[in-house]
Amino acid sequence: MSIRYTHTNIISKDWQKLVKFYQDVFNCKRVPPERDFTGDWLSKCTGVKNASLKGIHLRLPGHGDDGPTLEILQYDEIAEKPTPKSNREGYGHIAFHVDDVDLIYEKALIHGGKQLGEVVKKEIEGVGLLTLVYMTDPEGNIIEIQNWGN
Repeated sequence: MSIRYTHTNIISKDWQKLVKFYQDVFNCKRVPPERDFTGDWLSKCTGVKNASLKGIHLRLPGHGDDGPTLEILQYDEIAEKPTPKSNREGYGHIAFHVDDVDLIYEKALIHGGKQLGEVVKKEIEGVGLLTLVYMTDPEGNIIEIQNWGN
């Protein structure tokens, strides 16, 4: 039996704007084709009555052409979400390993990201120096930006 992780999905208020953020800040690349789906089949598989959505997959950096993607979709009708909190039950965040946490954090803020925590450095015995920060993308999805120095 073969099992392979394929993608993480984000439901967006403005999929094109959110795609641009992940392209500009984290160098994610579009994986065509753009999605424009509607119909009974979509409603059945999602459990969303009269489901209709648009969006695209973005190739996550560092994994090559067959690596996992970030699927950013926008439904015609979107349910509101609560304020982001790092300790909320369920999926918490996505994480990116970068060479320079401060640089990418500032770049993300310039492109519409929001501060959630502060950049910290912590020596982890037997592993190395961890530099990290939690923040949100422009739509409030939590991102961890990290670097494991030796």
